[in-house]
Order: sequence, then structure tokens, then C-alpha cells
Amino acid sequence: MDVLPDPVWDGLARFRREAEWPEGCKVQIVGGLVVVEPPPDSAHNDTVDELQRLLYTVIPRDWGAYQALELTVPGGQGLFVPDLAVAPKARQAKDAPRLVVEVTSRCGARHDRVDKLRGYAALGVPLYLLLDPWHSGKPTATLYGEPEGGSYRVLEMVKYGDELRLPAPFDVTVDTSLFPVG
Repeated sequence: MDVLPDPVWDGLARFRREAEWPEGCKVQIVGGLVVVEPPPDSAHNDTVDELQRLLYTVIPRDWGAYQALELTVPGGQGLFVPDLAVAPKARQAKDAPRLVVEVTSRCGARHDRVDKLRGYAALGVPLYLLLDPWHSGKPTATLYGEPEGGSYRVLEMVKYGDELRLPAPFDVTVDTSLFPVG
């Protein structure tokens, strides 16, 4: 992921902040571009809801599961709004969430699989869960961890229908059969 010069980053950030965007769209800076994604469909929303409900059973009361948390990757590499981010409620702006989750859509799958994978690793997010109903026709859930040098290691990958274990501090099993496809 390229680092954008400050004037370019400032212009992109200002444009993202000041332009009028269609209601419900997610507007991010990914790969040096302002990316506008349409509002998520019901399958996407239901997937995030199922995971958020599960996480609330295991996270401490002083943590939150957020669907609109803006994360700025250092060096002008991007400004992402993950589908779900789990972080302490009183987190400092410099602290990364403990977990970010992206549910791919047709139009944003490459960003989630490549650009955001690198960006979240560069940010130092310990766990990145990619829920990918568009993965080669076979929906998959991939858990990435151990960020180092701007990349992750795959901790586990399962097809939808199988269980995936989120490690500490969550220590919970995710039943991916609850996630709708399409």
C-alpha cells in the first residue's frame, strides 16, 4: 500500500469530509481513492448483527462493538470504516481496535481482501476477520492475526457452515452457518 504525500492525503480527506454523499453509503479512502459503497444489503446487515450479538456476550462492559468507527491508517495509507470494530470504549485515538470485521460485497471485495488487509496490519489491529460470501463461489471466513511489517498471518480459514474460533481476549466460537449468503 502506497503512502500518499500529505497534500494529496489532505485533499482526499477534505473531499471525503465536505462532499455530499448519498445517504447510507460508506465513504472511505482506500488505495489512494475516495471509495463510495452503496448501503449494505440485508444479508450483509444480518451477518454483522449475528456477529455483534455473539461478541457482546464475551466482551467486557467497558468495550464496544462499533459499526461506524473511522480508522486512519498511518502515513496516509487510508481511512477505513470497518463493518464492525471491537475496542475499549475509552480508547485513545492512537490505539487500534482489538478486532475488525469486514463482510465483503461484490463492489468492495478487493479492497477488503487486499488493501484493508494491509492497512489493518499496518495499524496494528491484532485480529482481522474477513467474512467473504463472494470468495470463489464458496463463502469463507478467514481470521488473520499476528500483524507484523504490514502483513498478517492466516490463523484460520473455514467455509461458511463450519465453526471458527476467535482467540483471547474473545475466546468464543463463531458459528458461520448463521451467516446468510447473497
